[in-house]
Amino acid sequence: MSPDAMHAAPFAEMALLLGITAAAGALATRLKQPVLIAYIVVGILVGPAVFGLVQAHDQIDLLAQIGVAVLLFLVGLKLDLQHVRHIGPVALATGLGQLAFTILFGFFIILALGKGVMEALYVAVALTFSSTIIIVKLLSDKRELDSLHGRIAVGFLIVQDIAVVVAMMAMSALRGADQAAGWEVAVSLLARVAGAAVLVYLLMRYVLPGLVRVMARSQELLLVFAIAWGTGLAALGEWAGFSKEAGAFLAGFSLASTSYREAISARLTGIRDFLLLFFFIDLGAKLDFSTLGGEIVPAMVLSAFVLIGNPLIVMAIMGYMGYRKRTGFLAGLTVAQISEFSIVFVAMGISLGHVGMQALGLTTLVGVVTIALSTYMILFSHALYDRLAPWLGVFERKRPHRELAVERQPHGTSRPDIVVFGLGRYGERLARRLKDSGLAVLGVEFDPELVRRLRAQGMEVRFGDGQDADFMESLPLEGVPWAVSTLPDLESNRALLHALATRGFAGEVAMVARDDAQGAALKRAGAPTVLYPFRDAVDFTVEHLAGLIRSEMETT
Repeated sequence: MSPDAMHAAPFAEMALLLGITAAAGALATRLKQPVLIAYIVVGILVGPAVFGLVQAHDQIDLLAQIGVAVLLFLVGLKLDLQHVRHIGPVALATGLGQLAFTILFGFFIILALGKGVMEALYVAVALTFSSTIIIVKLLSDKRELDSLHGRIAVGFLIVQDIAVVVAMMAMSALRGADQAAGWEVAVSLLARVAGAAVLVYLLMRYVLPGLVRVMARSQELLLVFAIAWGTGLAALGEWAGFSKEAGAFLAGFSLASTSYREAISARLTGIRDFLLLFFFIDLGAKLDFSTLGGEIVPAMVLSAFVLIGNPLIVMAIMGYMGYRKRTGFLAGLTVAQISEFSIVFVAMGISLGHVGMQALGLTTLVGVVTIALSTYMILFSHALYDRLAPWLGVFERKRPHRELAVERQPHGTSRPDIVVFGLGRYGERLARRLKDSGLAVLGVEFDPELVRRLRAQGMEVRFGDGQDADFMESLPLEGVPWAVSTLPDLESNRALLHALATRGFAGEVAMVARDDAQGAALKRAGAPTVLYPFRDAVDFTVEHLAGLIRSEMETT
């Protein structure tokens, strides 16, 4: 084969792979199945176990590693310290209780299934992690992300995300620890964690705020910086003896308190999804079916344990803490599956030499079964609750005091009365006058310097792109009566209308038009109310000047 043909082969294989993946993803969407299951199936089909169509394993593996780094970076990016402080005791108690229950009972169940101690430990820990991505997506699609059970679920998912990183760090510290005493491993781990904590604090305190401000002057540069920062600390984490995943998480966490995290997260979401498909394809391609045959029965047992045991422990903890059985049931369903992190965690154990491919095959089978079934459980959660409610009374106190107290709290006190997209000269003055009139105003602006200045002046402003549907998910739009766009061009307003519709915004929308032609185009695009600031300004000026002229004429 000529050098040109050798270079062309991986490109052609990638093109074929993406085409097959797109078709499989479309079929999965049509069948209402998670697309990541389709990705794994594609990996199995194109891998050596079935058709052997793709040989560019090194390229796919590299893209998969970058995808995992970006995934962990985004998890860290969403771990805002303010949110961590307010997730409440129920999230912490439920998260830690579910982790302890699953690890303890899962470990003994796996041992009883004939597995070794290290494999039992890895798989038991892997069973504790629920899929943040899938759960948040499903709750968002059902408009339940801001409900009581939705907020609690997100809270204990954060606890799980912290736990997975701690577990990765702990297992990474066992690398080459066969000859080391347990206390030496513990001291080494604590020293490295302390060093990482000091480094991240110094970066967050003295380096990153100014650096990110400079990068945010260009959105393209901000995106490149975010990826470079995440992959750079991932590589540094691996060099320091942790893992790439732990380093990427810390990179995201170091930016979580900046005002640019929503914009970074929104722009990285699509890149994450694209790169992660290579991880799941690579995972499917590496499955050894000669070992999976003996894992079917253990996988079914562990799947039943995750689908039933995890929700039950969440319901028991929440019921004891004073929540109604309905809230506990709906929140408990969100932990009835294992996560992509579970597969990443076991795959890391293979790279460290702690477990073999059998553990990965077992974890993957449990993941496929539980993700598919729990998706339906969450989508039809209310109908499922109606059927099971008569038998769930054991999980509820006679007086669910904590839930009653939560219901009496003012909900959404920071929810705005109106959201203004675009804070240029007209938008800024509009937002200020609305605020002066006593309305709660939230501004959305793409210029980081303008955001800093307005925040310093006491205005509530979010930095981000209102045309981005992923960024819109971060805005508190539920129950907001009005949204106003002062964006200057027609295409931006069309994109904003689409993003608002995707978000499910139910309030009124007003948009600014420069002239009658643009106003007519906005009406055709679906804008219910169109404002004409230039025409209105002229009309006001003419009326005002005419009044002055008439007054002057009358006095003379």
